[in-house]
Amino acid sequence: MASQPVHYPWYKKEDTDAFFALFQNNIANFVIIAITLLGMGFPASIVFGQVLPGAAVAVMFGNFYYAWSAARLARKENRVDVTALSYGISTPVMFVFLFGVLLPAKTLTGDAELAWKIAVAACFISGLIEVIISVIGNWVQKNLPRAAMLGAVAGVALTFIAGEMLFKTLEMPVIGLLVLAIILVGLVARVAMPFNIPASLFAIIVGTALAYLLGESDSQNIGEAFTHFGFYPILPGFAWFDGLGLLFTVGVALLTVILPITLYNAIETMNNVEAMEAAGDKYDVRECQAVDGVGTMLGAVFGGLFPTTVYIATVGAKWMNAGRGYSLLNGAVYFLATLFGLIAFLAALIPVSVVAPILVFVGMSMIATAFQTNDTRYYPAVALAMLPYFANYVMTRFNRGAGDVVSGISEGIVVLGQGAMFTAILLGAMAVSVIDQNFRRATIFAVIAAALSFIGLMHAPRLGFYAAPDFVHGYLVMGVFFAWFAYKEKGTH
Repeated sequence: MASQPVHYPWYKKEDTDAFFALFQNNIANFVIIAITLLGMGFPASIVFGQVLPGAAVAVMFGNFYYAWSAARLARKENRVDVTALSYGISTPVMFVFLFGVLLPAKTLTGDAELAWKIAVAACFISGLIEVIISVIGNWVQKNLPRAAMLGAVAGVALTFIAGEMLFKTLEMPVIGLLVLAIILVGLVARVAMPFNIPASLFAIIVGTALAYLLGESDSQNIGEAFTHFGFYPILPGFAWFDGLGLLFTVGVALLTVILPITLYNAIETMNNVEAMEAAGDKYDVRECQAVDGVGTMLGAVFGGLFPTTVYIATVGAKWMNAGRGYSLLNGAVYFLATLFGLIAFLAALIPVSVVAPILVFVGMSMIATAFQTNDTRYYPAVALAMLPYFANYVMTRFNRGAGDVVSGISEGIVVLGQGAMFTAILLGAMAVSVIDQNFRRATIFAVIAAALSFIGLMHAPRLGFYAAPDFVHGYLVMGVFFAWFAYKEKGTH
């Protein structure tokens, strides 16, 4: 006799704990996005009327889809202990889009609305690329060294996130350093805060209260924050389409950031889905990558700027014995919070110097992860992959005058900063290959670097034919050198 189908609940008490664990991460991302964009000079109409609603649509879509996917798996395997995948904006990718796409776009155009349109188009293209990658994701993961990928992301983390945010922290020394101390004790040392309040939430509460008590923040901000409550209609638009023309003309150099960070995002989803399989719930990796890509594109259609991903927090939800309810609630809450201005209220209330130490921790974590998830012998490759973003940071901070400003230091700064993500990954990949004494693979990466330099994706201000000849020659010389060792090694066998 066939067994009776089990009842997979819409919501259970364990979903509550899992929801709050996921909620804290997502709310931090939404508030950070709002505060950062306002600090960059983007108007509230774009931040609260376009960017956050678009992000909310993406988060809602993915959470609802994965709740349905969990129910499908529960029916297929006839069990009730299935946990839905956690989903939201990828924190590392979010920072890369903020500082590696949006900020350079604003620098290039000098116009906030045009920069937003370029970034929306970049987000749409990123989603489309991830859908395509879903077909070849396993091949990409097999052939692109983790040390190179994570080292490149760690370079962004060190310069634009941890470094930049440490500067912001010290703009209010008493408050910023206290909040940094709370973050170090609570998140690094993992010591419980009073009343078991999550460390990041405790830091925001203490830091914000102290900022107003010491007069570091204008008390008028409190009243102004309440004015942000309201109705922010969530409507689709054509900004992503308008931005495509700008992206492939004035912003074409940004493609050197979009492709590799999308590869990273797809691999992050792959790793997290595989971790969930090890915990007992088997989802299709390719389907999840495609869903993340579609969610990203959908968010862009509604004005969002940030790619989405399956979270590593999914395993934590599994440990909590959560089902699908936490995912459904997460999608609904962020949609409503954005619709009625809660995110706008928090962004107006909380000073940047209070949030900045939390971002310093995020940057620290990304850097630490790059080392912790790789064997110690690959540390030199991770370090090498981080370095190009020092140049990228300098050149973007001096805008179009970077060449003149830094010429007295080195003429190599600007060209190293151009296409930094590709340069970082390929240098890191060559280093990994050499460490493994796989000189044939090192040769292939050197030739790829020469090809990207030839068309201007690296070391050139724009795409073109034979765009960076000196670098083409340099990488080909590297390739010949590696090929000689590969030939020599082959001859010994």
